[in-house]
Formats: sequence, C-alpha cells, structure tokens
Amino acid sequence: MESPAIYFKGLFSKGVKRNSAPLPASPFTVMVRKEVADHVRSWRFIIMVGIIVLTFLGAMYVSLSNISNAVANVNDPDHLYVYLKLLTTTDRTVPSFYVFISFLGPLLGIALGFDAINAEQNNATLTLLLAQPVYRDNLLLAKFTGALIVISVLFLSLCLLMIGAGLIITGVSMEPVEFFRILGFVVLSILYVGFWLSLSICLSVVFKRAATSAITAIGIWLFFTVFYGIIINIILTAVLPDKNLLQPDAVVGYDNLMMNLLSIAPGHLYTDATTTLLMPSVRSLGPMTMDQMAGAIPSPLPLKESFMIVWPQVSGLISAITVCFALTYYLFMRREIRT
Repeated sequence: MESPAIYFKGLFSKGVKRNSAPLPASPFTVMVRKEVADHVRSWRFIIMVGIIVLTFLGAMYVSLSNISNAVANVNDPDHLYVYLKLLTTTDRTVPSFYVFISFLGPLLGIALGFDAINAEQNNATLTLLLAQPVYRDNLLLAKFTGALIVISVLFLSLCLLMIGAGLIITGVSMEPVEFFRILGFVVLSILYVGFWLSLSICLSVVFKRAATSAITAIGIWLFFTVFYGIIINIILTAVLPDKNLLQPDAVVGYDNLMMNLLSIAPGHLYTDATTTLLMPSVRSLGPMTMDQMAGAIPSPLPLKESFMIVWPQVSGLISAITVCFALTYYLFMRREIRT
C-alpha cells in the first residue's frame, strides 16, 4: 500500500514557480479524491455494487414484465405514474427495488466505513497522514464525504438507467412530478446509507480491530431489522391491554405509540418515507380517525403534501447522521494515534 503522504507531495510548499500551473488543491479535496479512488478500486465495493446491480436488474425485469397490468388497473389511484410503478410494481415473488435497498443499503454503508480509521492506524499510515498539516475533523469528513460521493453516484446512475429503460421500452414521457419524486427517493436512499456509513466510521474509531467494528455494525443492523420490532410487540403486549378490547380512540393511541417506538429504527423511517414518495396515494403514515377519513377521496397527493408527510423521517435520518458524526469527532479527538 502506498503511503498517504504521496498524495500531499508539494501540497504545502510555500514557494510558487513562475508561470506555473494553478495552486494545488486543498488537503481536504486531496483526501476526498484518495478515498473515492480507494473505494472504487476495492473488491468489497465491487462485490457490493455487483449484488445491488443484480437485484436492480431483477426488480426492473419483474416491473417491466408487469407494468402493463399495473397501468391498466383503474382502481389504483397511482396507475398513471408509469415510472413510479417501475420502482414499486412486483409479482410478489421478487420484492421491489426500494425493498432491496432497505436491506442491502446498510451493508453497503458498513462495507465502506467499518475500517475507515482503525485500518489506517493498524497499517501505521494514520500517524504519517496526521503528521501533515491536516486537521482531524477534515480527515473524518473526507472519509465520510468520499464514501458518500461513491454511494450517490451509484444510486443516481441506477435511477437514470431505470428512467432510460422505461423511456425506451414504454415510450411514455416522464412527468415532472415523477422526476422529483424519484429524485427524492434517491436523496432518501443516500441519507439512509449515509447513516450506516457514519455509524460504521464511529465504530472504526471505537474499536482497534476492523473485524470487531464490522461485526458490531452488522449486529446493530440485525437488531434493528429483525429483533427490534419483535421486542416492541412483546413489551406492548405484556404491558398494555389487549388491542381488540380497546375503544376506537384508544386503538388510535395504541397504534400511534407503536408507530413512535418503531420510528426509532432507521429502516422503518426509510420504508415509510420511500413508500409515501413512490406511492402518491398514501395520505398518512399513521392511523387515521373516522373524522379524518370522512370525505377523503382516494386520489394522489400533490408533491408538496407528500414531502411534508415524509419530512419527520428525513429530519430523523439527518439527526441520526449528525449524532453519529459528532460522537465520532469527540472520540477521535481524544484518541491517542501514536500507539
């Protein structure tokens, strides 16, 4: 492995040659470029991209095979949104693409960040890197930014590929509202994977061994994906009365409590937000009373209303990323890197 100092060669020299090229890039830009190059050339990233692309192609094949039936279903309020149907239509044998992302996205974020810091220290390159006039927070931010750029390019490329394939096969032009909803889906996917990336970078600071940080991150992901909902159901069933014996108003309160507790899980936030954006007929993420349902017409919501519904989920993901990054910064600033 090349020493990271090679990327800073001539970067901090005070002298400037006459009639020379423009000033060199900033240290942060150099580190971001290095991180992007390392991720693109790493086998784990190539393997994860291969898995995601294969699932994307499988989901798109199923969607395109059933798109005519989905569009012809006049009972579906969203049947006119052809490109949104490409992301949500399924034959119940292969899940939709956004379901695959909710499962594979955390693994991608963990794969890109579980050894961000401890690998540098174990390889004795962290000391050489910080011997340069580089701030520690810039190093963490470069690790996060470089991986997030790779993730953003991947998701944006897949969605553009889906739009191009739909345009070629169906010949239907895309409405502006569909484009902005798909763009919102891409941003949500980046934020969702970005949370697991920031968490894995935090664990790479906490643990000295990369294997330990990777296993811990996967364990946290499994807990929130598989066990968290089960534990919440068991606790509420044991503490609260039977739901079937409650009054209608109490049932609404019970469901609201369940939704609030499940919203702690990042996967639940992502699923709720993407469902609302990709299915415009979804009018609420929680239970609705009879007064709220009275006079409601089953029709797609405007784009602004859908974004207002998913804003709590978006702010929750952004807050989780911020907390993880702040904790990482605190721990890394207090860490001794010479041992």
